[in-house]
Amino acid sequence: MSNGQTVGYVRVSSVGQNTARQLDGLTLDQVFTDKCSGSDTDRPALKAMLAHVRKGDTVVVHEISRLARNTADLLALVKQLTDKGVAITFQKEGLNFTGDKANAMNQMLLTMLGAVSAFELAMINERRAEGQAKAREAGKHMGRHAKLTADQVANLCKRAEAGESKVELAKEFGISRATLYAAIKAAA
Repeated sequence: MSNGQTVGYVRVSSVGQNTARQLDGLTLDQVFTDKCSGSDTDRPALKAMLAHVRKGDTVVVHEISRLARNTADLLALVKQLTDKGVAITFQKEGLNFTGDKANAMNQMLLTMLGAVSAFELAMINERRAEGQAKAREAGKHMGRHAKLTADQVANLCKRAEAGESKVELAKEFGISRATLYAAIKAAA
C-alpha cells in the first residue's frame, strides 16, 4: 500500500439495502457510500470520492459491480483514478490497479468482468420488465396507490371550481398542492 489514505467506496442499489458486508473488517481512513443504481456515474458519493482522493491514495471497492455496471464507465473510472496516481483494489476479484500498464492480465480481467456485470444488470432489468408485464396482465396495480378516490377527485374539482381555497382543500384532503393540481388537471 501507499503512504496516502486508504479510501473505501461502497454502493448498494437501494436505500433499504445493507452496506455493512462490503468492506467489513478493513481499516479505512474514509468511506464514501452511495445508495443508488450503478448504471451510470452520476452518483453523489462517487463524485465526492473522486474529488477527495489524491496521488498516493488507494481506493478499495468490494467488487467490480459496486463501482460500475457499465464496462465503459468502469474502465473510465479506473483510468481516471490511476491517471491521478490513485491505486484501486477490487477485494472480491483480487484485482489491483496502480497505473502501470504492465499488467495486461488484470486489464483483460477488468474488461471481461465489467462486461459480465453489465450483462447481469441487463438481465435484471429484463426480468423486472417481464415481471411487471405479467403483473399488469394479471390486473395487479403497479406503482403508488392513488391518494384520492374518484369521488374525492370529483368533489375536490367541484369545490375548487366554486372558488374554494386550493391551499385549504389540500389540507382538508391531506394532500400536497401539487397532488391537488395534478388531480384537477387529470380530471379536466
